[in-house]
Amino acid sequence: MLKKEEWLLIRDLHSKAFSISEISRKTGHDRKTVRKYLNRETAPESQKLTTRPSKLDPYKPYILKKLNEGPNSAAYIFSEIQKTGFDGGRTIVKDFVRKARPK
Repeated sequence: MLKKEEWLLIRDLHSKAFSISEISRKTGHDRKTVRKYLNRETAPESQKLTTRPSKLDPYKPYILKKLNEGPNSAAYIFSEIQKTGFDGGRTIVKDFVRKARPK
């Protein structure tokens, strides 16, 4: 999706009698994209990305507790939370432990 500034640039170049091919070369966008945005009446709106909850979210307090109790490895914590129903992968646990481990 183009930013509002790019849309305005395309519209401005078109109003100065530049062809779609010339606008395409100047902006680096495909001719079909240029044509699509010239046909729009309004500037494109940015879309909000929706984030979904992590599989690890319900287990984070437990992991933090285990890390504060003593030196526990990510592999050990992974096996512990797996016993309680965690069905995610080892890497997500390892990455979280690496960031959350007390220095």
